[in-house]
Amino acid sequence: MPEPEYRVKVGLATCGIAGGAAKVYARFQDALKGSAVSLERTGCIGMCYNEPLVEVLEAGGKRYLYGKLTPDDALRIVEEHLKQGRPVIDLLLLGEGCTPGEETFLDKQKRILLKNCGLIDPENIESYTAIGGYEGLRAALTAMTPGEVIEEIRRSGLRGRGGAGFPTHTKWRLTREAAGVQKYIICNADEGDPGAFMDRSILESDTHSVLEGMLIAGYAIGASAGYVYIRAEYPLAIRRLKLAISQAEASGFLGERILGSDFSFKVFIREGAGAFVCGEETALLMSIEGKRGMPRFRPPFPAQKGLFGSPTSINNVETLANVPRIMHQGAEAYSSLGTEESKGTKVFALAGKIRRGGLIEIPMGTTINKIVFEIGGGISTGKPFKAVQTGGPSGGCIPASLGDTPVDYESLKKIGAIMGSGGLLVMDEETCMVDVAKYFLTFTKDESCGKCTFCRAGTNQMHKILERITQGEGREEDVQILVDLAEKIKSGSLCGLGQTAPNPVLTTIQFFRDEYEAHVREKYCPAKKCKALIEYKIDRDSCTGCTLCARQCPTGAISGTKKEAHSIQLSACIRCGLCINSCKFEAILISSNPKVKA
Repeated sequence: MPEPEYRVKVGLATCGIAGGAAKVYARFQDALKGSAVSLERTGCIGMCYNEPLVEVLEAGGKRYLYGKLTPDDALRIVEEHLKQGRPVIDLLLLGEGCTPGEETFLDKQKRILLKNCGLIDPENIESYTAIGGYEGLRAALTAMTPGEVIEEIRRSGLRGRGGAGFPTHTKWRLTREAAGVQKYIICNADEGDPGAFMDRSILESDTHSVLEGMLIAGYAIGASAGYVYIRAEYPLAIRRLKLAISQAEASGFLGERILGSDFSFKVFIREGAGAFVCGEETALLMSIEGKRGMPRFRPPFPAQKGLFGSPTSINNVETLANVPRIMHQGAEAYSSLGTEESKGTKVFALAGKIRRGGLIEIPMGTTINKIVFEIGGGISTGKPFKAVQTGGPSGGCIPASLGDTPVDYESLKKIGAIMGSGGLLVMDEETCMVDVAKYFLTFTKDESCGKCTFCRAGTNQMHKILERITQGEGREEDVQILVDLAEKIKSGSLCGLGQTAPNPVLTTIQFFRDEYEAHVREKYCPAKKCKALIEYKIDRDSCTGCTLCARQCPTGAISGTKKEAHSIQLSACIRCGLCINSCKFEAILISSNPKVKA
């Protein structure tokens, strides 16, 4: 069958659909009825800041990537590009004739794990096998013993991508050597960090790679069954996962005597109810078993006594999706990337004050500055770069002065931060670091299961102190009390949630202590973000009396006659910022509250 002259791929992961990609796809369907153009769905290429994304591939090999499309734009592409052979330049992101700029987002990355994302159809197993899918499993089952598979993973240097960076081969070996007839492999897809969406995107865009990784892991440890523990908030990922399981069963990659071998394996799905603590290994096990998700004492570790009392290896989505690549391409190809102690690549979700928010994959050891400025395109507000938060609510705030820090397990640990699962939140100078610490502690406080007194009561007390400081009621001893509480919580908590919850507070105190002191001693927020410590005023010389700010104010705090300078009644102002966002003349100013400061 001859190749079609054009192939059109529409990104239909959650980020694309949220941006309107489903409507764009539907418009292409209508416009291309009866034509020879191949219309295909695909996943997330990572350029979430440009969704909806559509790629046009010509039979000669030329590729064109369009972004931020509307349904009407789809019609333009059909009429001008597909029918007349003229790419729509003003909609083009990448391809012949477009304005340079966006290519650096992809060119500066090293895409191994994300190589198929945005390329293949995640709902078609043939799309996966056509680019080498399940060949890693085939190699393991037909040419290697379980011990040789584990040795290959050891030589690759793969470490767990869930946060702690534990060597994957060690976890597999311990599980294989543990006594027990029944063993399990669990894929931890309980991605709960605010701003993190790496696992979701992989499951939505390259679903079969995760299944293949589970199969290889199951063969290596001697398991006959596996569970995917996934957040119920990921409906598209769950639907595609169920579809992938049924396709793999129909194709002989799942089930009895896989690929004619003696290895049999089944995969089950368990949906989590959104408890952050269930991302912790032992709490996750409790949840799958139908119990309340609370951490267990260790030892015994899951590798010795895990799910239903059987030896269990728990790996996250990114870790398992790396396994087929290693088995198919060899350990040396993978270990050639990264640093001596942190091999391979890492996927990050870029969010916050960044121009190019989305999903990226970089070799371990890439510096923070390169991620923020070369790949991320710099600060979206045009303000100076202030800090990044790595590792989500369990991570640490790293100041811009440490922007040359390599992103790997050891380097981040040295400065009090952690890799975490891969969220990377970028902040500019208008971010209050005390408020950031309070935000993350609010999350971990609410997500604590309550089993440990240190975690349950300690995080609550830390939050009360931070609340007091941001309200202008801080005491001189508060900062030292925060440090003392943090150390006690870290050493006295049972699981990783409590042990890492104080990290944002400790790192902000370490690197931004002057901001804490300004809040406590001067009752002043340098970033002008803490509502109790600021007030809004209208510059009468700049105000034109357009009334737009008054119409936006939800409390009616702004008054004045049309075409005359307005004023703000401070007692009614809730400092929501809507007036600032609406003012075209920069007439609304933020200043420290003189009543509090006095």
